[in-house]
Amino acid sequence: MTTYNATFRQSIDQPEAFWQEQSGRIPWFTPPSKILDYDDQGHARWFVDGELNLCHAALDHHVDNGRADQPAIYWDSPVSGKKRTLTYREMRDEVALFAGALQSLGVEKGDRVVIYMPMVPEALVAMYACARLGAIHSVVFGGFAPHELAVRIDDAQPKVVVAASCGIEVDRVISYKPIIDAAIEQSEHKPQACVVLQREQLQAALGEKDHDWAALTAQATPAACVPVKATDPLYVLYTSGTTGKPKGVVRDTGGYAVALHYSMEAIYDVAPGDVFFSASDVGWVVGHSYIVYAPLLRGCTTVVYEGKPVKTPDAGAFWRLISEYRVKSFFTAPTAFRAIKKEDPDGKLLEQYDISCLKALFLAGERLDPPTFHWLDDLLDVPVIDHWWQTETGWPIAANLHGLDPMPTKAGSATVPVPGFDVQILDREGEQAKAMEQGSVVIKQPLPPGCLVGVWGDPRRFHSAYMAAYPGYYLTGDGGYFDQDGYLFIMGRTDDVINIAGHRLSTGEMEEVVGAHKAVAECAVIGIHDALKGQLPVGLVIPKDGFDGDEVALENELIALVRDKIGPIACFKQVLVVNRLPKTRSGKILRKLLRNIADGQEFGVPSTIDDPASLQDVHEAMKAREIGAAHQARQV
Repeated sequence: MTTYNATFRQSIDQPEAFWQEQSGRIPWFTPPSKILDYDDQGHARWFVDGELNLCHAALDHHVDNGRADQPAIYWDSPVSGKKRTLTYREMRDEVALFAGALQSLGVEKGDRVVIYMPMVPEALVAMYACARLGAIHSVVFGGFAPHELAVRIDDAQPKVVVAASCGIEVDRVISYKPIIDAAIEQSEHKPQACVVLQREQLQAALGEKDHDWAALTAQATPAACVPVKATDPLYVLYTSGTTGKPKGVVRDTGGYAVALHYSMEAIYDVAPGDVFFSASDVGWVVGHSYIVYAPLLRGCTTVVYEGKPVKTPDAGAFWRLISEYRVKSFFTAPTAFRAIKKEDPDGKLLEQYDISCLKALFLAGERLDPPTFHWLDDLLDVPVIDHWWQTETGWPIAANLHGLDPMPTKAGSATVPVPGFDVQILDREGEQAKAMEQGSVVIKQPLPPGCLVGVWGDPRRFHSAYMAAYPGYYLTGDGGYFDQDGYLFIMGRTDDVINIAGHRLSTGEMEEVVGAHKAVAECAVIGIHDALKGQLPVGLVIPKDGFDGDEVALENELIALVRDKIGPIACFKQVLVVNRLPKTRSGKILRKLLRNIADGQEFGVPSTIDDPASLQDVHEAMKAREIGAAHQARQV
């Protein structure tokens, strides 16, 4: 760890010198001279006087410097039966043309554009087109329901919405246009226009403010790159907050570009010309950082996959992609491999493919459980690397730095803090925790480049949500510890945001939906352990007095309601009708206690509980309905 230790110490002790050196590795219009400054709330801002354009850095720069004919994107879509390769020149030209199309609709620097698209090349084109103009994109996962999309439209207030006519699942086609129309009808803010990419699987009917993608670009003039400040926003990406109101994470341009470029070399060990494959979605932060921007900033080829880990057509899909496109570095969530392991427990399908090109497998998005780690470690001849980061940070906080100083792996550990991230563990009093002592995982300021610089339209929320709990530190919201060797172990969330297959969703938001039902008096939604998806939500509902309806019908209505308001991604499929919920005397529902019972853990009766008998009621109800591992839970 000698190289790592020296690099890490420089990044912490001399952050300006360290990041100035890294900033010289990307093309600027005006290189920065002021490396680090602070805003009026004391939060770090990087490269404040530098000017660049991220689209130029990721596309035009490479076209002008010998990579014009190198593939920028391999698109592989088993759900549509199509494949496509775009070179850097082709990608640059398509982006410039679509940027001109957006320009013709009045989009300019600082405007917002909401993008609601599946995993198609045009999703990346739309994102880069916004970056080219200095417009701010907000990508919404193409599985969210109209209400969720409407909330984001109202918050971001986009001038234009860019969408596809449909998304394609394994066994069905999902029409996007009715979802968009319903969202715009619900939202107070009305976008001026909607651009629709018509897919042959389902054509959308266009209204008065709608424009066909192909027709609009056919009339457009290619747009040039607009210089922006390093501190100007590149995008807003919404993450669930514990209040149920999504937080719009704001990412700047210069710091993000520098951090991503550094990570591709130091963490993922990829060089220009290598092929990088991240099996995620452009609607999530992994897609933004490691499908769309980082690979092309580094001069790599990125694989864009419109398919699943299994059933498109089988559990060998990832192995096929790695073999076919000669992928050097692969990144996905542990839940994908749990699904693969379930269908192909002995990894027999791997025998059909030559994956000798693969040099490392990276996993993140949720905790890598030791059984999955060991299954992969036994199956593959390459390092299996768990690493940890968040939507808010935009790039890894802790990792085994495969390109800087590879280290031995430990099951359950994300290895060590990445240079730039001064990770510490604090106890409840805010004191440094000892080795092996669990506490709250925090990052000492200044946060390195690439991290969030605010919450869209709500600077106070940025400070209160992340910086207020421990002054001088960023609160990750995760609990964990360092072992005696300095390895970091992340043990899970300390709030009520649950992690479903690598996607963070708010239980508070689900409670708002369930509680709005006319028959529900009170409710709680908790996340319980699930071997495949990591966590799944379970609703506990107290009906209103006098409710004499069918409990099964009520449960089905609530499940349908969450699906409609939040979307199928919530995986809300279990509802338990109870007479009472365990609460403190102040009225706070004891959610952690409920989680412990559902997960089959030992539980005690806290001194603050108002009605101890309520615990037994819920426990018996969970056992009767076979919720989680409640039958194993034991009161102590």
